[in-house]
Amino acid sequence: MSRYRGPVTRLSRKLGLMLFQNGQSKLKSFQKKGYKPGEHGQKRFSQMSEYSKQLQEKQKARFLYGISEKQSHNYYKLAAKTLGMTGVNYMTLLERRLDNVIYRSGLAKTRAQARQIVGHGMIKLNGRRVKTPSIIVKTGDKFEIQEKSRGSKLFEGLDNTKFKPPKWVKSDLKKLAGEIAALPEKDDIEQAIDNQLITEFYSK
Repeated sequence: MSRYRGPVTRLSRKLGLMLFQNGQSKLKSFQKKGYKPGEHGQKRFSQMSEYSKQLQEKQKARFLYGISEKQSHNYYKLAAKTLGMTGVNYMTLLERRLDNVIYRSGLAKTRAQARQIVGHGMIKLNGRRVKTPSIIVKTGDKFEIQEKSRGSKLFEGLDNTKFKPPKWVKSDLKKLAGEIAALPEKDDIEQAIDNQLITEFYSK
């Protein structure tokens, strides 16, 4: 099961990264308590093992992008077969997920909301209605909110939002549409995650 339903801030504190964009209150709580959760959270001075570090980075990627362990492992195997650095390829595949693209384009405030938008069939990809958040997009793919969903409150005020998408995504919030201009590169992936440690975790 890929969706995490437990305490948001607690998991983020455990992994040392704010994993969910669920409002300012959770972010302030995360920033206020800059230590691990639990009774002895402030007293933990023990060194992490290499395995623990690798596991932590993999978990960061999993929860940040909302994927299951099985999906994560499959992305790694696909990344390992692709030319280039496996860790970068892995993170690039996560960035190219349709739900992440909807989030990156500004059509959703969070990845969880983007996943919901796709899952409810509100998105057209290259003119076809899709309901699979895990679709991997490619250069030239065009996406848009389908006509009958444009009146949803989810998209109110987006045309007045000052939002700058990453350079590999073209976004038109007035038209509620966008296009994949290029594939994400090394500088476009999530920098808060050490992708090399993920490679080390799965390559054992």
